[in-house]
Amino acid sequence: MTRDSFVLLAASLILACRAAPQGPAPHSAQPGSVDAGLRVETVARGLVHPWGIAMMPDDRMLVTERPGRLRIVEKDGHLSEPLTGVPRVLADGQGGLLDVALDPEFARNRTIYLSFAEPADNGTAGTAVVRARLGTAGLDSVRVIYRQEPKVKGGNHFGSRVVVAPDGKLFITQGDRFSYRNQAQDLGSLLGKVVRINRDGSIPKDNPFVGRSDARPEIWSYGHRNVQGAAIEPATGRLWTLEHGAAGGDELNHPEPGKNYGWPVITYGKDYNGMRIGDGAVKEGMEQPVFYWDPVIAPSGITFYTGDKFPGWNGDLLIGSLGRAAIVRLKLRNGAVVLEERYDMRDRIRDVQQGSDGLLYLITDADDGRILRVSPK
Repeated sequence: MTRDSFVLLAASLILACRAAPQGPAPHSAQPGSVDAGLRVETVARGLVHPWGIAMMPDDRMLVTERPGRLRIVEKDGHLSEPLTGVPRVLADGQGGLLDVALDPEFARNRTIYLSFAEPADNGTAGTAVVRARLGTAGLDSVRVIYRQEPKVKGGNHFGSRVVVAPDGKLFITQGDRFSYRNQAQDLGSLLGKVVRINRDGSIPKDNPFVGRSDARPEIWSYGHRNVQGAAIEPATGRLWTLEHGAAGGDELNHPEPGKNYGWPVITYGKDYNGMRIGDGAVKEGMEQPVFYWDPVIAPSGITFYTGDKFPGWNGDLLIGSLGRAAIVRLKLRNGAVVLEERYDMRDRIRDVQQGSDGLLYLITDADDGRILRVSPK
């Protein structure tokens, strides 16, 4: 797609947003891959389905492996032995050890957060988050600060990203656990919800459903399918998320407190058997996505770029795409997508983070997963 085509796309999306704020939502024009002159280098390899990556202040990295391992990656790419103290996980299907995030005061307190699929003895499981202190060879002071309820059977749709808001609160994204999608609309269930908690696991007093007897106080927003991407926009402090649709309907949202994002009542996708889901794509009282993809890109980890190594990218949202084996770049203006570009990485990209050097660090979802460093040529 040419640059002129992108300009036309931008103009049409802006007009669509102004003309129809309640829907239908703007959608991807499915641009082809752009040759942006990127250099891609392998920093480390030998990881088994790495899922989350966090950049430490000393430029080392923490990386999770879905089977249940957490490792430190040295600056030269050397992988540590698996760290001790990691909680037991359900390593089945999409479940396992998932995201890793640093506490805002990590340099002082060495505190990290891990999200994972937590198994129960009766064969059920649910998304959970632990808070722990990173020692020299393992974790100590490990404590579960959040558990998704109810725990249910199955190995799909756990989410889950953990991001720290500017006020120090934690956002935890989750899934509907696939076979239980109707619970995404049930405020008494934590399935299909974005939740917000304090860093010690307590409930913020200003959460939208605090004090309601028919709703869980952890809930920030609801009606989500499977949110695997989340990041805070530096310029605004807003939470942005990406969730997987079914056969079509991947969504970009910025979840606001107490709002209903529709799943499975409204969606731009169909079921995998080709059948319609819910009541269509638009319904009063339910939020429209900012942007959606059909066909899907299967989005995972995301970050807002704040460096200067990639000219013109500052402030843009960068998305790891599993389905397109690519980085997807979105330029946002006044809360709307005005540009989409895709860069072929030839591997399923599970997470993308920015290093202190202003370069990008990606992890690939594979049996022999790698950490990639991306720089301009």
